[in-house]
Amino acid sequence: MPQAHALEALIEALRRLPGVGVKSASRMAFHLLQHDRDGAVLLAQSLTRAVEHVGHCQRCHTFSEGEICDTCLDPSRDASRLCVVETPADQSALERTLSYHGLYFVIMGHLSPLSGIGPRELELQRLIERASDGMVQEVILATNFTAEGETTAHVLGQALKKRGLQVTRLARGVPIGSELEYVDLGTIAHAMADRRQT
Repeated sequence: MPQAHALEALIEALRRLPGVGVKSASRMAFHLLQHDRDGAVLLAQSLTRAVEHVGHCQRCHTFSEGEICDTCLDPSRDASRLCVVETPADQSALERTLSYHGLYFVIMGHLSPLSGIGPRELELQRLIERASDGMVQEVILATNFTAEGETTAHVLGQALKKRGLQVTRLARGVPIGSELEYVDLGTIAHAMADRRQT
């Protein structure tokens, strides 16, 4: 392949990353080739290794190099609580808070009828079976607060309640350190509706 074609292919490959346009992809490609060829090789090797070795945990569906992920294998986790998230990135964000010590189930998306993504595509029956294993007492719905995430939470909540499970939803509210006059009205309204005793 001629050099110009290889460079164009690299730029096009980098453009696949979220939020990366032509200029950013070009800047990355030129930087790697001009200033950090070792980094480019490391990046290529890491991507190849991840694609070849990272699959899905058979229990929670998050990314894992083994059949069962480290979180599911951790005996110190609270097996009575199951937190449902849309993506492994959402799971990672919750883990960084150090505030949750239960288990997870990653549905790898959200319901979106217009895009042809329904309960079957998300394998929601698999989640319902996992939550009904006799160990889980509470299912925490931590889908995003988008229209699709709310719809997904509603559908899941209805199905899980029929199984006799306690279903909770992440609270919405005013961010810590913010001033009310600068917070959007929808957030303030949800915070008022979800208020609790002090």
